[in-house]
Amino acid sequence: MLRTLAIRDLLLIDRLELDFRPGLNVLTGETGAGKSILLDALGFVLGWRGRADLVRPGAAQGEVEAVFDLPSGHPARALLDAAGIGAGEELILRRVNSAEGRKSAWVNERRASGELLRALSETLVELHGQHDDRGLLNPRGHRALLDAFAGAEGLLAESRATWANARRAAADLASAQSRLDELRAEEDYLRHAVEELDRLAPEPGEEAALDSRRRLMQAAERLRGDVTRARAAIGDDGAERQMLDALRWLEGAAEGVEGRLDTALAGLERALTELGEAQMAVDGCLEALDLDPAALESTEERLFALRGLARKHGVLPDDLGTHAETLRARLAALDAGSGNMARLKAAEAEARDAHKAACAALGAARQAAAARLDAAMAAELAPLKLERARFATRLEPAEPGPDGADAVTFEVATNPGAPAGPLNRIASGGELSRFLLALKVCLSRGGGAMTLIFDEIDRGVGGATADAVGRRLRALAEGGAAGQGGRDGTGAQVLVVTHSPQVAAQGAHHWRVAKRVQDGQTLSRVTPLSAEERVDEIARMLAGDTITDAARAAAQALLAPGAASAPARRGQKTPQNTSRS
Repeated sequence: MLRTLAIRDLLLIDRLELDFRPGLNVLTGETGAGKSILLDALGFVLGWRGRADLVRPGAAQGEVEAVFDLPSGHPARALLDAAGIGAGEELILRRVNSAEGRKSAWVNERRASGELLRALSETLVELHGQHDDRGLLNPRGHRALLDAFAGAEGLLAESRATWANARRAAADLASAQSRLDELRAEEDYLRHAVEELDRLAPEPGEEAALDSRRRLMQAAERLRGDVTRARAAIGDDGAERQMLDALRWLEGAAEGVEGRLDTALAGLERALTELGEAQMAVDGCLEALDLDPAALESTEERLFALRGLARKHGVLPDDLGTHAETLRARLAALDAGSGNMARLKAAEAEARDAHKAACAALGAARQAAAARLDAAMAAELAPLKLERARFATRLEPAEPGPDGADAVTFEVATNPGAPAGPLNRIASGGELSRFLLALKVCLSRGGGAMTLIFDEIDRGVGGATADAVGRRLRALAEGGAAGQGGRDGTGAQVLVVTHSPQVAAQGAHHWRVAKRVQDGQTLSRVTPLSAEERVDEIARMLAGDTITDAARAAAQALLAPGAASAPARRGQKTPQNTSRS
């Protein structure tokens, strides 16, 4: 419930604070007095998109603060938790607009975005404005309204989930079919390529090894001569013989020099050992160089085959094995394609059937809700002097989608025997307003948690019809309506901006909006009215600027049937003037 609305330097308001009450709150005043400014201010603090020039001329900034009661379990609490903002028993929204157009917002003293304000507003306020019936003329919104009336959130979520599953299954099937078609188109190539690669059986690092061996073979003759001469130089007839002779001679002389040759003898022995290892390495090299021309030819053929196949497939020779695995996997996918396609087709059919079943359940709920809505509308239209009118919710099959497989259209017939048709073709302007009110009463959601605002919903009607509109608004606020209040027996806070004295007379709380000139500036003032002041205001609405005794008598007559809802008769004090301007 909206408890307080405080406005500073906004349009024609310099300073204003309003304390709203539960029940039916009415705001009246001359055309242009500033009633719409209050709605503009409320829309501004709720993050709604509206006019840009909000700051009062000469002021540095405009500011609006709204305080809402926040009972336990209110849907706004989930939004606050997600935003990391603490929530107590009240919710304080504040938004500032600088003269340069910069906007800043706070929620419970924490900086917040316009998106968060708008999300919160959907749980706090429902506005039904002068042109709100245009939305009812658009059948695109009728299905959502019927679903809200049916309480079909769970069924709708199931339909959307199964639709998403069906879409994914269909996409998987289409993707697999496309992939299978591509594989089938290259089946001959895949089988030939895999056979060719398997026949060659390339190994990682093989190309480098073959290239090294080939170079070694090509240089074998020249290298063999050098290595052979080196082997002779260190062999039996070369360095080895000389070192053995030296060792024998030194050993013979060692006994006569008292150990002075021990170091030399040890060094020669180590040198002979190293020389033996060198001879073994040279012998191994000579053996490697002892290759025949056929071995060179075989090596070159293998090397050239690897390089040629690598060029053919556009990969490095060392990657031929990995490439072969890739092609082999594609070939395996092709071979397994039929079985995989059968599995995907079964999954797609199962998902489609699940969505079909969800659509059927949702459609059945809509059919039942449509019957209830038509009955509820019949009950609501009679008090609004439309007892001869007929409201019909028509359901027709539609292309299946996330929101089911039904098209929903609201139709009316204003005369007995006449066929039902679209609202904009059948109903007049005054009838549209009453149909709108009846629908809002039936479709209102959220119990007493939301504040309902009706901006001149009574336009185009007068007399007994306007009185019926006012009584329906009062019933909605007091919990006697079949819609928002009547479902759980609790009332709602309803704010009505009206030019109709019959509607104003039904209010439990009454504010008058008026303009005045102060220091050369035009300002709007909002004043809560006492019981006596209400008589004068409704008399003004009936007679104009000159209030006669007859007008006062007529105003008292209008107020008499609704006196039970007035503050004084409800055991409440008359609201005090909390506005400052």
